[in-house]
Amino acid sequence: MRALSLARGVLAAVCAAALAGACGTGSAGQDSAGTGGPRPVGNVTMVVPFAAGGGSDIAGRAMADGLVSVQPDLRITVDNREGGQGAVGYSYFLAKAGSPNYLLATETSLLSLPLSVDVAFSHRSFTPIMKVGEDYTLLVARPDSAITSCADAVAQSRKRRVLAAISGAVGPDAVVFSQLERVAGADVDTVPYEGGGEAVAAVLGGQVELASLNPSEVIGQLRAGQLKALCVFADRRYTYPELAGIATSVEQGVPVTFAQFRGMIAPGGLNPQATEYWIGLARRFAASPAYTEYIESEYLQPRMAFGAEFGAYLQDSEKLLAQVVRR
Repeated sequence: MRALSLARGVLAAVCAAALAGACGTGSAGQDSAGTGGPRPVGNVTMVVPFAAGGGSDIAGRAMADGLVSVQPDLRITVDNREGGQGAVGYSYFLAKAGSPNYLLATETSLLSLPLSVDVAFSHRSFTPIMKVGEDYTLLVARPDSAITSCADAVAQSRKRRVLAAISGAVGPDAVVFSQLERVAGADVDTVPYEGGGEAVAAVLGGQVELASLNPSEVIGQLRAGQLKALCVFADRRYTYPELAGIATSVEQGVPVTFAQFRGMIAPGGLNPQATEYWIGLARRFAASPAYTEYIESEYLQPRMAFGAEFGAYLQDSEKLLAQVVRR
């Protein structure tokens, strides 16, 4: 997958510059409001390391609203820190060590970035709070595309040039196409964009033919007939009525499955009381109507984990991703 290797040097430089700028703001990048205490004081910021409009942005805003719904005295604003395929946002967040006033809407790039690019962070740099759910991706194309299925995409990519949009050069979508290449013998050229919204626009505009996207990012276009779903990268079909008719990659003889996790993390070096505060609030969010509404509206699988359990999930997933993502 050509775009993956070409982007690594650029990403490393962008991340280093972002981290240097963030660390120059003062002691560990902390602000003056309630840092280091047992709970946040004043405004809380939910960092989204991707552009507005994609799945990460939707998740960040839903989690922020959900936390406020169970703790009405909280004030949480969303801050999109896009750039470097997620590296800018994570590097900015790294500089907030010790502050209970920051959260980050995280996903699989937290694991794939450090495995493929020389960055100053890994999942161990942060405090795991909650794994919200899992999100299986769809392979989509315009209705007029000659490609009719996931298996057909693999076959045609061996005969002609096929361009695919991905959200981040080393993000979850890149992992999917890396697996297609390694396991199924596909030869797809990937083009990285800053978020799912831009990837959708690239397919609709004809700049690329394919994209691997989460259902929530393309459900409107699927309903309107502007896009068609070629497969879901899973071993069993979705049970949501709108997605139940989409065949899996495994059904089509392509043994590639991938579930992107979504969740929230806090900065590293957090006061234990602050950690327990956020985990406790996350558990209340998980038991609320706001959580159910988010999961169902975004077509997620409600597979949760909190604190240390989430940390163990990240460690296990890192080992699995290391088999397909290399520097």
